[in-house]
Amino acid sequence: MKMHRYEEIWLALSFGILVIFMLVVGYQTFAMGMGPPSHKETIDPQKVDETAPFDNPGVFQTGDNEYEVVMTLQTFGFTPSNIEIPVGAKVTFTMTSKDVVHGFQVAGTNLNAMVMPGHIQKITQTFKESGEYLILCNEYCGIGHQMMSTTISVK
Repeated sequence: MKMHRYEEIWLALSFGILVIFMLVVGYQTFAMGMGPPSHKETIDPQKVDETAPFDNPGVFQTGDNEYEVVMTLQTFGFTPSNIEIPVGAKVTFTMTSKDVVHGFQVAGTNLNAMVMPGHIQKITQTFKESGEYLILCNEYCGIGHQMMSTTISVK
Protein backbone atom coordinates (compact mmCIF):
# COMPACT_ATOMS: atom_id res chain seq x y z
CA MET A 1 0.00 0.00 0.00
CA LYS A 2 1.40 3.33 -1.04
CA MET A 3 0.77 6.41 1.10
CA HIS A 4 0.16 9.79 -0.37
CA ARG A 5 2.97 12.34 0.08
CA TYR A 6 0.80 14.55 2.33
CA GLU A 7 0.06 11.58 4.61
CA GLU A 8 3.77 10.92 4.99
CA ILE A 9 4.41 14.58 5.87
CA TRP A 10 1.52 14.60 8.35
CA LEU A 11 2.71 11.40 10.06
CA ALA A 12 6.30 12.68 10.27
CA LEU A 13 5.21 16.02 11.76
CA SER A 14 2.86 14.33 14.26
CA PHE A 15 5.57 11.92 15.37
CA GLY A 16 8.09 14.77 15.66
CA ILE A 17 5.73 16.85 17.81
CA LEU A 18 5.06 13.89 20.12
CA VAL A 19 8.81 13.29 20.55
CA ILE A 20 9.40 16.99 21.30
CA PHE A 21 6.62 17.03 23.92
CA MET A 22 8.01 13.89 25.56
CA LEU A 23 11.50 15.41 25.67
CA VAL A 24 10.20 18.66 27.21
CA VAL A 25 8.17 16.83 29.87
CA GLY A 26 11.11 14.52 30.62
CA TYR A 27 13.50 17.46 30.97
CA GLN A 28 11.10 19.33 33.27
CA THR A 29 10.53 16.24 35.41
CA PHE A 30 14.08 15.00 35.85
CA ALA A 31 16.36 18.02 35.30
CA MET A 32 14.15 20.75 36.78
CA GLY A 33 12.39 18.63 39.42
CA MET A 34 8.91 19.70 38.33
CA GLY A 35 7.32 16.25 38.34
CA PRO A 36 4.39 15.27 40.51
CA PRO A 37 5.30 13.98 43.97
CA SER A 38 5.91 10.26 43.97
CA HIS A 39 5.88 9.71 47.72
CA LYS A 40 2.36 9.79 49.01
CA GLU A 41 2.22 10.28 52.76
CA THR A 42 -1.02 9.34 54.44
CA ILE A 43 -2.51 9.75 57.89
CA ASP A 44 -5.66 8.54 59.64
CA PRO A 45 -7.92 11.63 59.62
CA GLN A 46 -9.64 10.40 62.79
CA LYS A 47 -6.34 10.42 64.70
CA VAL A 48 -4.71 13.64 63.48
CA ASP A 49 -4.46 15.09 67.00
CA GLU A 50 -2.71 11.92 68.20
CA THR A 51 -0.25 11.55 65.31
CA ALA A 52 3.14 13.28 65.17
CA PRO A 53 3.87 15.97 64.03
CA PHE A 54 0.23 17.11 64.00
CA ASP A 55 -0.19 16.47 67.73
CA ASN A 56 1.87 19.65 68.27
CA PRO A 57 1.16 22.08 65.41
CA GLY A 58 3.20 25.27 65.23
CA VAL A 59 6.29 26.96 63.80
CA PHE A 60 9.61 25.18 64.29
CA GLN A 61 13.12 26.23 63.27
CA THR A 62 14.76 23.37 61.38
CA GLY A 63 17.99 25.03 60.26
CA ASP A 64 19.73 28.32 59.66
CA ASN A 65 16.86 30.56 58.49
CA GLU A 66 14.74 27.49 57.69
CA TYR A 67 11.40 26.81 59.34
CA GLU A 68 8.68 24.19 59.26
CA VAL A 69 5.07 25.14 59.87
CA VAL A 70 3.02 22.13 60.94
CA MET A 71 -0.64 22.95 60.28
CA THR A 72 -3.97 21.25 60.61
CA LEU A 73 -6.92 22.53 58.65
CA GLN A 74 -10.35 21.92 60.05
CA THR A 75 -13.82 23.34 59.66
CA PHE A 76 -13.40 27.06 59.17
CA GLY A 77 -9.96 27.34 60.80
CA PHE A 78 -6.21 26.88 60.55
CA THR A 79 -4.06 25.67 63.47
CA PRO A 80 -1.83 27.55 64.26
CA SER A 81 -3.93 30.58 63.50
CA ASN A 82 -1.22 33.25 63.24
CA ILE A 83 2.30 32.56 61.99
CA GLU A 84 5.40 34.73 62.47
CA ILE A 85 8.61 34.16 60.52
CA PRO A 86 11.68 36.30 59.70
CA VAL A 87 12.32 37.88 56.29
CA GLY A 88 14.22 35.62 53.90
CA ALA A 89 13.25 32.44 55.72
CA LYS A 90 12.65 29.27 53.76
CA VAL A 91 9.40 27.84 55.12
CA THR A 92 8.07 24.33 54.57
CA PHE A 93 4.36 23.97 55.27
CA THR A 94 3.37 20.46 56.40
CA MET A 95 -0.42 20.20 56.41
CA THR A 96 -3.33 17.83 56.70
CA SER A 97 -7.09 18.16 57.02
CA LYS A 98 -9.18 16.77 59.85
CA ASP A 99 -12.52 16.76 58.07
CA VAL A 100 -13.07 17.77 54.43
CA VAL A 101 -11.03 19.01 51.47
CA HIS A 102 -9.61 22.47 52.13
CA GLY A 103 -7.59 24.86 50.01
CA PHE A 104 -4.40 26.61 51.12
CA GLN A 105 -3.57 29.79 49.25
CA VAL A 106 -1.20 32.54 50.36
CA ALA A 107 -2.30 35.76 48.67
CA GLY A 108 0.49 37.59 46.83
CA THR A 109 2.57 34.42 46.35
CA ASN A 110 2.41 31.34 44.16
CA LEU A 111 1.56 29.09 47.12
CA ASN A 112 -1.58 27.16 46.38
CA ALA A 113 -2.40 23.63 47.51
CA MET A 114 -5.32 21.32 48.05
CA VAL A 115 -5.28 19.69 51.48
CA MET A 116 -7.25 16.45 51.72
CA PRO A 117 -8.16 14.40 54.77
CA GLY A 118 -5.96 11.35 55.08
CA HIS A 119 -3.09 12.90 53.12
CA ILE A 120 -0.08 15.00 54.13
CA GLN A 121 0.66 17.99 51.89
CA LYS A 122 4.10 19.66 51.90
CA ILE A 123 4.99 22.86 50.06
CA THR A 124 7.93 25.24 50.45
CA GLN A 125 8.23 29.00 50.01
CA THR A 126 10.90 31.62 50.74
CA PHE A 127 9.43 34.91 51.96
CA LYS A 128 11.81 37.62 50.71
CA GLU A 129 9.69 40.65 51.59
CA SER A 130 8.32 41.67 54.97
CA GLY A 131 4.63 42.19 55.48
CA GLU A 132 1.37 40.48 56.31
CA TYR A 133 0.40 37.61 54.02
CA LEU A 134 -3.20 36.44 54.00
CA ILE A 135 -3.87 32.69 53.98
CA LEU A 136 -7.22 31.70 52.50
CA CYS A 137 -9.13 28.48 52.06
CA ASN A 138 -9.88 28.50 48.33
CA GLU A 139 -11.78 25.19 48.29
CA TYR A 140 -15.42 25.37 49.38
CA CYS A 141 -15.58 23.51 52.70
CA GLY A 142 -19.00 24.34 54.08
CA ILE A 143 -21.35 27.11 55.13
CA GLY A 144 -18.68 29.12 57.06
CA HIS A 145 -16.04 28.80 54.33
CA GLN A 146 -15.78 32.56 53.75
CA MET A 147 -14.55 33.02 57.35
CA MET A 148 -11.62 30.59 56.98
CA SER A 149 -8.47 32.70 56.87
CA THR A 150 -5.35 33.55 58.87
CA THR A 151 -2.13 35.51 58.40
CA ILE A 152 1.62 35.07 58.12
CA SER A 153 3.64 37.94 59.60
CA VAL A 154 7.03 38.26 57.93
CA LYS A 155 9.34 40.56 59.91
